[in-house]
Amino acid sequence: MPHSQNTAPRGSVRIARGASPWLLPTVATAAVSLVRSRRSKRAAALAVPATALAAGMLWFFRDPEREIAPGRVISPADGVVQSIMPWKDGRTRVAIFMSPLNVHVNRAPLAGTVTSVEHVPGGFVPAFNKESENNERVVWHFDTELGDIEMVQIAGAVARRIVPYVPQGSKVEQGERIGLIRFGSRVDIYLPEGVEVDVEVGQPTTAGVTRIDRV
Repeated sequence: MPHSQNTAPRGSVRIARGASPWLLPTVATAAVSLVRSRRSKRAAALAVPATALAAGMLWFFRDPEREIAPGRVISPADGVVQSIMPWKDGRTRVAIFMSPLNVHVNRAPLAGTVTSVEHVPGGFVPAFNKESENNERVVWHFDTELGDIEMVQIAGAVARRIVPYVPQGSKVEQGERIGLIRFGSRVDIYLPEGVEVDVEVGQPTTAGVTRIDRV
């Protein structure tokens, strides 16, 4: 049966945790420039782009409530499947590219225990570039009913901050919010050997909704 980790009404939208360092100054600048625009031509000139930027930030940092779909492994990210690659150890990596238009809050692909959350320093080339393999990242490991599941949040050219929401040792429910990547980025999930992929390259995904594995 579908389940939900949310207490807010379905369809409601909140602002993502970790957005305030970017969002608050932008909204404050827009508000001040709008208030002063009647008295100052300079403020009036600033009001339009500042308000547009604030609206864009509010859209980018949206965090909609979702009814979590059934399935063994569900997508951890909104975006498009960029690649599906077999790994030498028998696992399969599914890479999901997130554009600036996507929701950037990531969710747990399975229920389980967070066994490690490791920040790995690196570069900031565009997430769709092959060289993004060496980008700044946060590597997650979950102890689940399928064994160890690895998930990697990868920063992009603009996304220079990954914000984990839960620490090592936490128990998470499937579809629970676990972190935020600011601006364009990528999320990789490694499926264990024997678990077949049920998505295709180019297919859109929705965090907490799109099933990744095949029965």
